[in-house]
Amino acid sequence: MANVALARVYQQSFESHPYTTLACTNGALNALGDAVAQVTQRFIEEDENSRHPPRYDIPRTLRFFAFGFGMGPLIGRWNFFLERHFPLRPVGGSGKVSLRALARRVGADQLFMAPIGLALFIGSMGVMEGRDAKHIGKRYSDMYKPALIANWQVWPVAQLINFRFMPLPYRVPFQSSCGVFWTLYLSLLNAKEEQLLDRDENLSRTVKGS
Repeated sequence: MANVALARVYQQSFESHPYTTLACTNGALNALGDAVAQVTQRFIEEDENSRHPPRYDIPRTLRFFAFGFGMGPLIGRWNFFLERHFPLRPVGGSGKVSLRALARRVGADQLFMAPIGLALFIGSMGVMEGRDAKHIGKRYSDMYKPALIANWQVWPVAQLINFRFMPLPYRVPFQSSCGVFWTLYLSLLNAKEEQLLDRDENLSRTVKGS
């Protein structure tokens, strides 16, 4: 019953304020993904360095919320675009779903939106962390290709299920729910790269000061 009531509230909110609803939902689930990542990271690093376990980084979670909040409406508009220009059924909405049309929709999503979304993630995280252009460029060179390859290994199947079975209002929440695990991966990857950048920056300062 609680799930039904929650779905009803979400549906009403989506109908009256679609983009605000998508922004808040995507932001919250993105923050959840980073929270899971930080807890996972804490367990890993506690075993390696039990004297100084890492503290929970609240600003980091807020950065993930901000990114998800901004991306929610963009993904929503993208789904509207796919619905209009890559219909799964013949004109009129009747008949069986065309597997060819479904493959075209997933292909368009993965070849166009996935690279853009990943580029926006890396760039926006760098900006919110206060990195300069040089460091953000290095982050792109280190992160972008492996993350995009990993994306293409995971997301086509998730998006196929999403586009085939989920009603339009629920596609972003479904994607964001699956994205909790993807955010876990990105958060750990981003944190690792952040540590490398901090180490390189501290080493550079030490060399200049000596």
